[in-house]
Amino acid sequence: MDDTDCILAYQQGNEDAFAPLVRKYLPSVYNFIFQMTRDRAVAEDLAQETFIKAWKHIKRFDQNQSFKVWLFAIAKNTAYDFLKKKKTIPLSSFEDNEGKNVLEETLSGNAKLPDEILERKEIVKELERALLKIPKLYRELLILAYREDFSLQEISQILAEPYNTIKSRHNRAIEKLKTSMLSGVASEDGVHS
Repeated sequence: MDDTDCILAYQQGNEDAFAPLVRKYLPSVYNFIFQMTRDRAVAEDLAQETFIKAWKHIKRFDQNQSFKVWLFAIAKNTAYDFLKKKKTIPLSSFEDNEGKNVLEETLSGNAKLPDEILERKEIVKELERALLKIPKLYRELLILAYREDFSLQEISQILAEPYNTIKSRHNRAIEKLKTSMLSGVASEDGVHS
């Protein structure tokens, strides 16, 4: 069953039809919230809260919308509410809850020689350090686009921002990430000289 089938079945009284949606999206929602909070226990609680909110409001879900976009908007709002109460600044990277970096998989491609693998891991570490140096709104956008594979249009819906704002913010995020990475390389060159 796809998302729409599950939602329709649940709305028509099949209580078990919501479970496949939870199984399908829980890892992604958890990872997204973890990137915002950097706290595993909090991410677990907020992911659970996200699904409870979705469950409570599923009867009013608009079938013309993407369930994933709707769910991630709930996750974002749930995490924001928590962070506002806590008044902390979240740090995020592309590391998942098991310490693996999703970008590393993207970078690694086919089988590499050991020195190539080591070089790729260094690039990933540089990228993670650079991500931590850019503002949260840019990190968040890059995570949604490149880790969660949302389109800019979907990100616009999740963040409740106009599409053109997201599009220009995406361009600025890429530039800030490049600048951050280049400044990291320049500082390392200064250390080695």
